[in-house]
Amino acid sequence: TASFICNMSRTFWDQFAGLYDLAERTNGRTVQGMAAGVVRRLPEDTDFLECAAGTGEISLAAAPFVRRVVCPDLSLPMLDRARKKAAKQGLSNIVFQQRDLFCLPDEDGTYVAVCAANVLHLLDEPAKAVTELWRVTAPGGVLLLPTFLMGEAGPLMKLLVALYRLLGFRQKHAFTRQSYQTFFEGIGLPLAELAIVPGRLPVGLAVLRKTNIREG
Repeated sequence: TASFICNMSRTFWDQFAGLYDLAERTNGRTVQGMAAGVVRRLPEDTDFLECAAGTGEISLAAAPFVRRVVCPDLSLPMLDRARKKAAKQGLSNIVFQQRDLFCLPDEDGTYVAVCAANVLHLLDEPAKAVTELWRVTAPGGVLLLPTFLMGEAGPLMKLLVALYRLLGFRQKHAFTRQSYQTFFEGIGLPLAELAIVPGRLPVGLAVLRKTNIREG
């Protein structure tokens, strides 16, 4: 089941939490561009949910521009690092919670802005995760899904990924910009935009807008 997949992945991310921010710096320009791209697309004065938030790169960047950030991840060590970073920056409008993004506790349409970054390529059932994130996105809201395009990784990132595999890292998909777009076509959700953030490991920032109040 999806929960089993998440629990299996948790061991790696718990162990890797202390090195995660350092690893992100090897692709720092892209990670910063991804966070900035998400923040630019957030409605003002809203509650923002960022699932699979890791150490909080996007949540912390968004906090000054929204009313409240809900920052969940399955890994408690990751959340602990995010919490410490938020405290260091004096951010008080972030709530940290352990959650499984396949079964969120929120009611339908709870959040005007929802995000899950760099997680879909790790999942056996990414379409199921997107469906759940879409469920909690409010009519008129936006779902932002920036994802590493593993199929377009440069030589350095391919080497680093090979090293991560020795530690237990497992990816399920190697999206390219074309296959990522095709992924959304396959699940029948409206892709309003696919922005590419360039770098050693580029990111495809998928933007889905729930424009029809009758959409589920």
